[in-house]
Amino acid sequence: MPTDQTVPTDQTVPTDHTVPTDHTVPTDQTVPTDQTKPANDQPAGPPEGSLLAARGVSVRYGGVRANEDVTLAVDRGEIVGLIGPNGAGKTTFVDAVTGFTRYTGSVTLGGTSLDGAAAHRRRHLGLARTWQAGELFGDLTVAENLIVAAERSGVRRAFTDVFARRRTPDDAVRSALELVGMSALADRRPGQLTLGQQKLVGVARALVGAAQVLLLDEPAAGLDTEESVAFGGELRRLSASGLGVLLIDHDMTLVLDVCDRVYVMDFGRIIATGTPAQVSADERVVAAYLGSPVTP
Repeated sequence: MPTDQTVPTDQTVPTDHTVPTDHTVPTDQTVPTDQTKPANDQPAGPPEGSLLAARGVSVRYGGVRANEDVTLAVDRGEIVGLIGPNGAGKTTFVDAVTGFTRYTGSVTLGGTSLDGAAAHRRRHLGLARTWQAGELFGDLTVAENLIVAAERSGVRRAFTDVFARRRTPDDAVRSALELVGMSALADRRPGQLTLGQQKLVGVARALVGAAQVLLLDEPAAGLDTEESVAFGGELRRLSASGLGVLLIDHDMTLVLDVCDRVYVMDFGRIIATGTPAQVSADERVVAAYLGSPVTP
């Protein structure tokens, strides 16, 4: 090999692994398909048959590009991570996929196009999400919090139902509580639960109904190490039941421990994707976000 370490142009790998300051990955950085890939080396779209597939999703607020040509897939029974610094566009992407903000590109769920569908329609089709500030109703029990979420005719009627008749949990509520291991605490109020348990109730609330894919936006925020580990175990149980999960969180130990694949976003673009081991060893990702390698 020549002294400047030049290899054929379709396999050129920079020896210093330096990413340009605008975070654009040079187009000649083709790496083997089993390694972490920069965004411009990814396939044109998710594999056929992906449960949730976003293709070329872009979001603009005036002249600001919050998301740019994002392609991402989540399969049934899979936990997929989406990481990146604050302001990278992760929550904006979730807002777009779930119908809370306009976008260009395409989103499909189980092969059905969601483009143009309202948020409630996407939820009805099986796309569930949590919110960063998703607080529980403190005066209601765990089960009653889920009854409110399950009420199909609106929140106002739900409150009337809960307070006037104290309706018992239906099958959808019981099933959601069982999925997150909270059945025994159905009659407790949020103030009687640990923070980790409250987070699981928030997940159960999102799961009420026929959820196929769950999008979690920083669900482990505020959890200590023990609670985070327990929460990760529940996420694995959910995926084992066949649910697809997209996990956004800054708890890198959690993300790298439970995820099957991880996407890395910066300035609204996907700059790398791969297994937790591949992403945690990628020098671009380490330098930009992790600070030092993290062993998944």
